[in-house]
Amino acid sequence: MSRLISLLSGTALLLLAPVTSEAACTFLKPVGGGEAIVKKKVQRPKGLIGNTVGRTNWNTDFVVDRPYSSFKLFFTADSSDSTSYPIEVFLKFSDGSNLKVVDEQLQPPLGTGRMFGPFSQVQGKSISQVNFKIGANKDPKATGFSYRISVQGCN
Repeated sequence: MSRLISLLSGTALLLLAPVTSEAACTFLKPVGGGEAIVKKKVQRPKGLIGNTVGRTNWNTDFVVDRPYSSFKLFFTADSSDSTSYPIEVFLKFSDGSNLKVVDEQLQPPLGTGRMFGPFSQVQGKSISQVNFKIGANKDPKATGFSYRISVQGCN
């Protein structure tokens, strides 16, 4: 009987032990500060109606404030109407170059979305920002639809 109790105690300790193989991840902050989970609405360029020149809110940059071994990117639809979200994501490097890691059209239902990655560090490069671009002149039907985005840096 004492042997059974000893065996069960050892099993319980194994079940309660933390899993260390999972990477520790931290949410990155957007450039300019604010909440780590950014809520936005796809908008046309500001200016004259029909004008495709001007500032949009399509780009959101997240600051990479220290080295991470990989990055996870998250997108969630916040609009109840079904639409196609044009999504591009770039890793921006400290030398001014960038790498497009996502180029997709997503059509998720309300409250659902997608995780992209994890994307590993690029050999010989230092990532300074992660840029989401959601919306495009080529898909004006997405205008007015809301979403949430975030980025995690993992070690």
